[in-house]
Amino acid sequence: MADKHMLRGLIKHALRDPWVDRFEVVFASHTMPACEEAGVDLDDAVSIIGQDLFASTIWACAFEDFLTRDFEDGGNVVDDYLKRRGWKETASVRAYIAALRDSTMSLYEVSDVVRDTSFRARDLIRGGEPVLVSERSATQTLKCWDRIAARIVQVGSKVQISGGVLPFEREVAEALITAFNQLGTLSIEEQRELAEEAGEEFDDDFDGEAALAALAPAERLRLVAPMFSSFWLIDAIDRIESARLPELRNAEGDELLLCEVSFRLGTGITGDEIVRCLQARPEFRPTSATSWSWVGQRERGGTAPDDDSPDETLMFETLQDDGMLQLGELLLEDDTLVLCVNSQQRCDRGCALLTEILGPRVGLPLIRTEAVEEMLESSRAAMPTPDEIPEHERRAVVHDHLERHYRETLDRPVAMLDGQTPRQAVEDESGRAKVVDWLKLIENRTAKSDGPMADYDFGWLWAELGVANLRR
Repeated sequence: MADKHMLRGLIKHALRDPWVDRFEVVFASHTMPACEEAGVDLDDAVSIIGQDLFASTIWACAFEDFLTRDFEDGGNVVDDYLKRRGWKETASVRAYIAALRDSTMSLYEVSDVVRDTSFRARDLIRGGEPVLVSERSATQTLKCWDRIAARIVQVGSKVQISGGVLPFEREVAEALITAFNQLGTLSIEEQRELAEEAGEEFDDDFDGEAALAALAPAERLRLVAPMFSSFWLIDAIDRIESARLPELRNAEGDELLLCEVSFRLGTGITGDEIVRCLQARPEFRPTSATSWSWVGQRERGGTAPDDDSPDETLMFETLQDDGMLQLGELLLEDDTLVLCVNSQQRCDRGCALLTEILGPRVGLPLIRTEAVEEMLESSRAAMPTPDEIPEHERRAVVHDHLERHYRETLDRPVAMLDGQTPRQAVEDESGRAKVVDWLKLIENRTAKSDGPMADYDFGWLWAELGVANLRR
C-alpha cells in the first residue's frame, strides 16, 4: 500500500484552483448518497466513524477516483500536475501517480496472505485468476478470504494496491456485487457523463441503461466508483451506531444513573428506631426485617422523554403485584441506612423524603453514582482471566476441538448448503461452489477471532471434501 506522503505534492495541487471545485463534486458523489441514506450530515458521518478512519478510506477513495477523471473543460489533474510539477517527483512516484491515473476500483477476495510480503487478490466483479500483490502494511491485518475494494496497479515490475482500501463484510460485498450486476437506474448526472463517454447527445432519446450495458466492465466500474464508498459508509455507520448502547430510561422517563445513598445513624440512634419510622410509612414496604421496597405511583410529565429523544430507547420498570411502581430499595446495615435507586431524580426525591421522615436520627446523605457504561466496564474488568495454561497447550486443545467439530459437521446438514451435508453437496458442480463459499466463510471468521482459533489450518477440510484445488 502506497504511503500517503508519496502524493503530498499532488494533493496540494489538486486542492488549488481550478481543481478544488471539481474535486468537491467528486467527493460529494462518494459521500452524500450514503449520508442521505443513513439520515446524517457529513460532519456527523465523520464523527461517527472517526476522522482518521474517514480520511484513510472515504476521502482517499474519492481522491483516487478524482485522479482518473477527465473533465471536458480542463483535462485531468494528474496530467496537469506531471506536466507542471512532475520534475519535482522521483521516477518511482511519477510512475505510481501515472498508474493511479488509469486505475479502476473493484472488489477483491484476498487469499495466500504472507505477512509483510504479499497476498493474492481475485477480482469478484471482472473475474479472472488471482493476482499476486506485493504488500507490507495491509498484510498486518488482512485475513484469508477477506473482501476489499481497492485499486490494484502495476508500477514497474511490481503489482501493488493504492492507499484507498475499503474492507467489506461478506454480506455487504454480496449486496454490492448484486447491485453492480443489476445496474439499471442512473442519476441524471451519471447519464450525462455516460452520454459524453458514448459520444452521444444527452436528450430524452438517450438510453442510459443500454449505453451502460454496452460499456466494458472496467468502464462501468470507473463510472460507478462512488458506489463502493456509499455501500461501505452506510454499513460502517450502521454497525457503529448499532454497537452503541441505546438510551436507557426508567419508567418515569429519567435517564438511568445508578445511585447509592448512605445515611449514617445519629449518635445513640438504634436500628429499631429507624425500623419503627419506616414501618409507619406506606411507601416503604418491608421485604425483610431490615430491608424495604420504596414504591409509588408512576409520575409522568417533566422528566419523560420528549420528541427529540433517540428512537432506540429502552425503558426499565419494576411493578409490585398491585401495580405500584418500585422506585428503589432500602437496606439497614448496622449503623447505616442505604437507599439504592436508578436515576438522579429518584435520588433527590428519596433523600428529601428520608430526611423528612427521619430528621435528626440520620446524618447528611453520602451519595455515590455510577453510569451504566461505567458499571459494564467495571464488570468486564472484574471478569476472571483464563487459567494459566501454557499457550501451546491451549492452542492444541482448541485446535483439537475444532477438528472434532468439523469432522462431525462433514456428515451433518448445513443451512448454507440448502440442508445438505458437505459430503453430499460436493457431488455436483453447483454444490461444490456452495461448499467453497461455506469453507471460505468459516475460515475467514475463525481467522478474525481472538486467541488460539485464529491460526487454525482448514487445509485438511478442503482436501477431505476434494476441493483443495478451488482454495484460491
